[in-house]
Amino acid sequence: MKNSILVTWAALVGLAACHRGQPKADASGNFEADEVIVAAQQNGQLLTYQITEGARLKAGAVVGQIDVAVPTLQREQTLASIAALKKKTNDVTPQIQVVKKQIVVLRSQLEHWQHEQKRTQALVQAQAATQKQLDDINDQIDQLQKQIEATQAQIDLYQTNVATQNRSVLSETAPLQKAAEQLEVQIQRGQITNPVAGTVLTNYTFRGEMAAIGKPLYKIANVDTLTLRAYITGDQLPLLRVGQPLQVHTDQADKTYTGKLTWVADKAEFTPKTIQTQTERQNLVYAIKVRVPNDGFLKIGMYGEIFLEKKK
Repeated sequence: MKNSILVTWAALVGLAACHRGQPKADASGNFEADEVIVAAQQNGQLLTYQITEGARLKAGAVVGQIDVAVPTLQREQTLASIAALKKKTNDVTPQIQVVKKQIVVLRSQLEHWQHEQKRTQALVQAQAATQKQLDDINDQIDQLQKQIEATQAQIDLYQTNVATQNRSVLSETAPLQKAAEQLEVQIQRGQITNPVAGTVLTNYTFRGEMAAIGKPLYKIANVDTLTLRAYITGDQLPLLRVGQPLQVHTDQADKTYTGKLTWVADKAEFTPKTIQTQTERQNLVYAIKVRVPNDGFLKIGMYGEIFLEKKK
């Protein structure tokens, strides 16, 4: 019995000596990742859905399709309405062609009477024709010129009236086009596209279920690099600068990693109850973030310790 007690006491003394020989961590915290919850952007049944927990997905990968039959039919109806509006417009070309033919005839007659005018003027000078004959020809030329001007004005009137009517009809096109664009956006949102590269952490739904706008589908995060969020005291601030490498140790994996300090809080906060530092608990601490490359052993929520290089 006495020998057993001596052996136990010796073992405890040895463990205590080993513990005293290990360096204490300057800061500690938990590993985090930028988790993204992907939600549905359209209402409907999940026709296809290829998500499994632990799967690695690329950014932009199509992972599912929501039923968008209703907005698709609505878009087709809107496009058909736009096409129908174009058929309601009037074409002024046939009317203008008829009027232009009339102008050609009138100008031909004008040229004829202008030729007669010159001939009659010569005859009047030779006293072979009367002045009344010349006056009649002049009157005929004036009438033809006025007819040509009136007919030309008729073409302008046709074009103005038809353009006004067509603008009234086509003014409905722009709102319909915007409606078609909105429906196209709804159709595109029916396709579930993975936003970031990473590993699926949690799946919330399955193929065949009903999706609703804002309903979470799955959670994904890039775990190739994790962030250790820890707290330091004010007297440790001079030992840190953003960008410097830091030694990070984790007991669960029993490994030491080299991380990079990426952020130091510019505002102090009260010490969290669950955080222990090397020195005695202080009233205020500063949060820091250290990016640590993950070799597959680090997990979200795992505990990590930071060791600072003391200035001489």
